[in-house]
Amino acid sequence: MAATVIAIANQKGGVGKTTTAVNLAAAFALKNRRTLLIDLDPQANTTLTFFAPDEITSSVYDVLADPRVNIQKVVRPTKAANLCLVPSKIALAKLEANLVGQFDAPYRLKDALASAKNDFDLIVIDTPPALGIITVNALVTANYLLVPIQASYYSLEGTDDLLETLERIRARPNPELQLLGVIVTLYDKRTNLARDIYRQVREVFGDKVFKTVIGKNVRLEESPAYKETIFSFAPDSTGAAEYAQLAREVMQRVS
Repeated sequence: MAATVIAIANQKGGVGKTTTAVNLAAAFALKNRRTLLIDLDPQANTTLTFFAPDEITSSVYDVLADPRVNIQKVVRPTKAANLCLVPSKIALAKLEANLVGQFDAPYRLKDALASAKNDFDLIVIDTPPALGIITVNALVTANYLLVPIQASYYSLEGTDDLLETLERIRARPNPELQLLGVIVTLYDKRTNLARDIYRQVREVFGDKVFKTVIGKNVRLEESPAYKETIFSFAPDSTGAAEYAQLAREVMQRVS
């Protein structure tokens, strides 16, 4: 059976996309789901959570730039059981220019993954903070879109553009794409502002908002520096409990 593909996207930066991609994928792997994490962000922060830059020779850029490159040659096992990674490098920033005028540009990732989808149960895609061709590739490939929204004053700014892009993708290249849900991140329960933002998000997205909320957590911020997910770095932390809970909610929605 082919893997379920979840793209994590929001064109706003600093909303916890990478933290969510890494730790949600790690939570799936802990539940004995064969999980592939794809780093589609040229900043490569997801990749740097697992590997040093000099350990990465080939990357997702090679796969998307040249359809003859088999993605299975780029997949790297991580030290976490059941969790593999397709790494990124800064070269990915050149992809937009390289794909201009290519008729199959939006389908490069989907085509590349066709040979690997049966090897995994779940595939999680981290995307860049933009709605260009890289993010479009993720949305064309995915079954579901998960949107992290930061509990801050401008949190809902830009979500209209993202939802418009979602509808455009659903209209033509990927009619099966569904909005899986919205996860509120960097939530500080001590502030009235955070509670107000959460209310606003619920008003806009209704039952698409996950019950789980990801709070501000020092351990979550520290773990990438130690090349660890939250589950190996601080398994008893609030952040680990929250991402485990989010994984359970996600599994219920995709099953």
